[in-house]
Amino acid sequence: MENFVSDNKQRRHPELLIPASSLEVLKVAVIFGADAVYIGGEAFGLRAKAKNFTLEEMKEGVEFAHEHNVKVYVTANILAHNRDLEGAYEYFEELKDVKPDALIISDPAIFTIAKEVLPDMEIHISTQANNTNYGTFNFWYKQGAKRVVTARELSLEEIKEIRRNIPDDLEIETFVHGAMCISYSGRCLLSSFMAGRDANQGACTHPCRWKYSVVEESRPGQYMPVYENERGTYIFNSKDLCMIEHIKELVESGIDSLKIEGRMKTALYVATVARTYRMALDDYKESEELYRSRLPFYKEEIAKCTYRQYTTGFFFGKPDENTQIYDSNTYIKEYTYLGIVGNEVDRSSIVKDDSAGVLYEIEQRNKFTVGEQIELMKPDGTNVEVTVMEIFDEDGNKMESAPHPKQKLFINLGTKLDKYDILRRKEK
Repeated sequence: MENFVSDNKQRRHPELLIPASSLEVLKVAVIFGADAVYIGGEAFGLRAKAKNFTLEEMKEGVEFAHEHNVKVYVTANILAHNRDLEGAYEYFEELKDVKPDALIISDPAIFTIAKEVLPDMEIHISTQANNTNYGTFNFWYKQGAKRVVTARELSLEEIKEIRRNIPDDLEIETFVHGAMCISYSGRCLLSSFMAGRDANQGACTHPCRWKYSVVEESRPGQYMPVYENERGTYIFNSKDLCMIEHIKELVESGIDSLKIEGRMKTALYVATVARTYRMALDDYKESEELYRSRLPFYKEEIAKCTYRQYTTGFFFGKPDENTQIYDSNTYIKEYTYLGIVGNEVDRSSIVKDDSAGVLYEIEQRNKFTVGEQIELMKPDGTNVEVTVMEIFDEDGNKMESAPHPKQKLFINLGTKLDKYDILRRKEK
């Protein structure tokens, strides 16, 4: 067996790979620190319930990312049926004009079609392909894959062993943050069985988060709650993965791309996670001492997005009962997403009064009011407390509150704002 041992310490700094559910979220991911973003089109991805991208939005997103030296990967990772194959040819033909940096694929037939239609396109093998050993990595390398995404069930020691036994130019990508599936590498039958919606075709209804009872065969209709040490009934509900405290171990393992899960998450979630991991990676690159000194800050920041409590998954050994949440399926939510700062406009173009100055355009996401204290989240890592001074609608009418989701507004927060700043409110 050929051995591909290399000095991991000489490997390049890992890429930070961030999910995006829409064009707006893609732009936020880019501004808040992504090295690369992964998105889904309207077909062949595993997040059918996500907003996903039209071809025109994909083009705009790729152009925006490339202007900021950020890569874009497009998911085409369904497990295909016969009916899917003809459409795959057409879809990949359409992607020629989009010009993404790579495709993420799990099915060998889809892989073959992609290589035929887009012979120069970089292809990454999805975690859905159950990539658990270096033999599998080497197989995909010989087929022409540039990168393989590890199964979530691997430990860091197993990943190190894979790194030692694959070519140096074959990249390893690994999930380091986000939701964990109950099923092996996400290949789940629960959704198909319970709701008729196939998780492997992108239509997962997340039945692992539902509440279950047991029915004894001879006593139909008598529902007995499933308890484990009286902690509750959500027996399939995993804690979320978080490796922000283990950047050193991730870097030294030889992983090339640190992947964040969450292609159905809000811009606030994406901004929070991207910014925190960006700071942690950059600080560690500067010095381990700096990274260690700022760990309390990273942990505080990462907890400001919605999550289900955190675990380190399989990285340090097989999970035990402490990685499950038995008493609830709800998220912890400390902050509410209010909107993203858009363009700066001259006040006189919106409001018919004698006041000078500027206003900032936003599209409202949750209600906020004049006089309220909110927080301005900036890409550079700073958080600024501000007061809502004024709110105007598109017609220049003064408003005391912003109650309507997705409403276009113009605001004055008493300070200069930058495009893509995130507005959020701490919940009491």
